[in-house]
Formats: sequence, structure tokens, C-alpha cells
Amino acid sequence: MKAQSLRKTSSNPKVWAVMFWIILWQIASMVIGKEILLVSPLQTINRFLELAITSAFWQSIFSSLSRISFGFILAVLTGIALGILSSQYTIARDLLSPLMLTIKTVPVASFIIVALIWFSSRHLSILISFLMVLPIIYTHVLDGIMGVDHKLLEMSFVFRIPRIRTIAYIYVLQVLPNFRTACKLAIGLCWKAGIAAEVIGIPTGSIGEKLQQAKVYLNTADLFAWTFVIILLSLLFERIVSFLLYKLQKRLQKA
Repeated sequence: MKAQSLRKTSSNPKVWAVMFWIILWQIASMVIGKEILLVSPLQTINRFLELAITSAFWQSIFSSLSRISFGFILAVLTGIALGILSSQYTIARDLLSPLMLTIKTVPVASFIIVALIWFSSRHLSILISFLMVLPIIYTHVLDGIMGVDHKLLEMSFVFRIPRIRTIAYIYVLQVLPNFRTACKLAIGLCWKAGIAAEVIGIPTGSIGEKLQQAKVYLNTADLFAWTFVIILLSLLFERIVSFLLYKLQKRLQKA
């Protein structure tokens, strides 16, 4: 029942709602009547299909996807490790608290500008994606561990359940809902921040570079087409991560 409720809360947007906004977009484009200001949905899809048959299109996707994904995975692993550490040691929690608060409150643009002084623009999106995801994962993992039912832990101690099974079937199962929520929140932010870093750093062969070129040449069709690509990649990435975590949770619940 719990697994089913989790699936229901993560339902996809309704088709009619998506169509409503597409129609509204089409009407707005027709009213404005200037492609340089607002292209229509059909023009956006046409341009997307034109780009999709070029090798440069897929190279840009792979370039951005690999860097942003790496930053996300690195942040997830670091956030889990720091969350576990902070749950065990108060001094670690106290030391990390101002750091996480700073990362959450400092504007993304400030991080990007400062990072450009120290790092190559090619790897900038890795760092920015990492920084945006880290505090979200850390906070949710820490809250999940601290919220584990102590009665279950006492039961595992009384029945002398091996430590590894206690971690897998009590801690992991209790933390997974928080962790899934964290990943869902973090993925969208990760892509936004990562692409913003590429737009400012302009690494060669990236999606950010294509967006910057579209802005410079006032190519609104390209701008909307690449934005559409970013939305698709972000949604696909989120669906894959959610699916893997759901399967992990279902497997643990059956064990």
C-alpha cells in the first residue's frame, strides 16, 4: 500500500493541462506575430527535429549530460556520506550547518563567477551542479536518519539482527522516501544551475554554448528548441532516478 501511494503522489502532469499551456503559447505567438520575440510550438518542434539529425546536436547533449550527471552523482554520494556522519556526531552536524546554509542562500551566479576564477569553464557545470544538489541531499538524508523509529532499532537489538540487515531494512527503508523527494527536487535545480553555468562559462560543444549563440544571433527558434531539449533531459533523468529508487524500495519491502 505504501509503495502504491508513493507512485500516486509522483503522477505525471495531465495531458489536458499540458495541451492547455501549449494552446495558450500558440495563441500568444499568433497575437504577438513576431518570431524573434516568441516562436510558436510548431516552429519549436520543427527546429528541434532539424537539430536532431545533426551530429553536433548529440555531441552537445552528451557533453552537457555527462558533466551535469557527474556533478549530481558526486553530490548524492557526498551528501549521503556527510548525512550519515552528521547523524552520528553532533560536532560534524554543527560544523556542516553553516556551510550548507551558505550554499543554499548564496545566488548561483555568485558561485559561477567565483568558480570561473579557480576552475576551467569546461568543468564549471560539474562544480555548480554539485553545489546545488549537495545541501538538498544532505538535509533530507540527515532528517531521514534522525527520524528513524527508535522502537524498530530497539527490536533489532533485542532480536540480535545483524548490523547490515538493520541498515538495509530499517535505516534504508526509513530514509528512502526522504531521499526520493530530495532527488526529485535536486534534479531540476541541478539542470537549471548546470546549464546556467555553461551559458556563462561557454564550454565548447555544450548546450550552454548553443543557448549563448542563439541569444547573440537573436535566433529565438534555436533558443526554444534547446530549452525544449533541456526539459526533456531533465524529465528523463528524473524518471530514471525515480524508477531505480522505486525498484530498490520495492525490493527491500519484499525481502
